[in-house]
Amino acid sequence: MTTVLDRLAGFGIIPVVVIDDALQAQHLADALVDGGLPVAEITFRTAAAPAAIKALSSRGDMLVGAGTVTTIDQVDAAIAAGAQYIVSPGTSRAVVERAAAQGVQAIPGAVTATEIQAALELGFEVVKFFPAGVSGGPAAIAALAAPFSGVRFIPTGGITPGNLADYLSIPAVTAVGGSWMVKPELIRAGKSAELTELARDAVARAAAIRAA
Repeated sequence: MTTVLDRLAGFGIIPVVVIDDALQAQHLADALVDGGLPVAEITFRTAAAPAAIKALSSRGDMLVGAGTVTTIDQVDAAIAAGAQYIVSPGTSRAVVERAAAQGVQAIPGAVTATEIQAALELGFEVVKFFPAGVSGGPAAIAALAAPFSGVRFIPTGGITPGNLADYLSIPAVTAVGGSWMVKPELIRAGKSAELTELARDAVARAAAIRAA
């Protein structure tokens, strides 16, 4: 059986989306699907998040998650809207247990040895490494992967096409989260063609890195 984590690993890249208006969700989804990247993590950084998640999840052709989830109320709102997985910037027992109680995959955040151990004690072996760029980047992940050999990381924050290979080439990195292919200004302007090309380029870059 293919799990949510398996699917995320298969994509290799997870678009991390900040969206201001749920009405923008459909053209964003069209662009990601057309670009070969039918996955999105809609962050709870705006009030439009639940409606955007609902719009994308109702399509049936995308894997839709909720990001920046920090409270159990957000967990409930995200799952009610159709989120298939929950991502937190840190490790919160209340958040991950609330998601688990509803049968939804949670991905807690962890950037230190102590936080990783806390996630492991809660039964999680895949963690979000955020903010990656200012938390040591690839070198920190590689160092942490040594004592925690069973842990897989999804670094997010500060990842660009220029440093993508530095992250994806690390065996312990299962996927990366990025926003360069879902720039808020392009979403707001309805620039579907540009979003599609950015998604397509991201997919090609990831495939080339993994094939190397």
